[in-house]
Amino acid sequence: MVGATAAAAAAALPTAAGAASAAPAAPVTAKVAFTVNGERRELDLDLRTSLLDAAREHLHLTGSKKGCDHGQCGACTMIVDGRRINACLTLAVMHQGAEITTIEGLGQPDNLHPMQAAFVKHDGYQCGYCTPGQICSGVAVLDEIKAGIPSHVTADLNAPMQVTEAEIRERMSGNICRCGAYSNIVEAMTEVAGRRA
Repeated sequence: MVGATAAAAAAALPTAAGAASAAPAAPVTAKVAFTVNGERRELDLDLRTSLLDAAREHLHLTGSKKGCDHGQCGACTMIVDGRRINACLTLAVMHQGAEITTIEGLGQPDNLHPMQAAFVKHDGYQCGYCTPGQICSGVAVLDEIKAGIPSHVTADLNAPMQVTEAEIRERMSGNICRCGAYSNIVEAMTEVAGRRA
C-alpha cells in the first residue's frame, strides 16, 4: 500500500522538463512617490521592498544601516511623517506621499544638525554603524517628549513632560549600540534637549 501511495505522489509531481519550462512569475510592482530629505522621489518598486531597501538600494542613501533586519537593533531608524520607525519592518509602498528623513537629511559634514554635533562632542559613536539610527531616533525622542507623549517610565501623566535620563534610556532602548556608547549618547541628547529648552 505504501508503494502505491508513493508512486501516486511521484506521478503528481511535475517532470524535470515541465518544471524547467515554467518561468517564475515576474514581481508585482507599483509606483511609489514620497518626499525624502526634502526632495520628491518616485520609484517603481516590487511590492515586497522595505523602506530601508528602497532608500539604500534605489535612492543610494546608505546612511541608514541594515543591522538585524528584524526590527530589533534600530540601525535602520528613519523619521517618517515626524515619527521614528524601523525602516526594515515597513514596506515602501505603505508610505505613499510620506515625508521621510534619513540621516542624510538631518545635516551635512559642513552643517551638522545639533544632535549630530552633540554626538561628535560627547563621543556618542564608536564604530559608527548604529549612529545614523541612534541620531534619527534621538531627534524623534526629543520631539516625542516635547509633544507630551508618555513612555513606560513617565511618572506623572498630568505633569509637563521632562527630559530625564530615565526617559531617554527608556525611549532609546530600541536602538542597540554594540560598542556600548550609551552613556555618551544620553549626554549628547541631554545637551541638545537643554539647548532647545
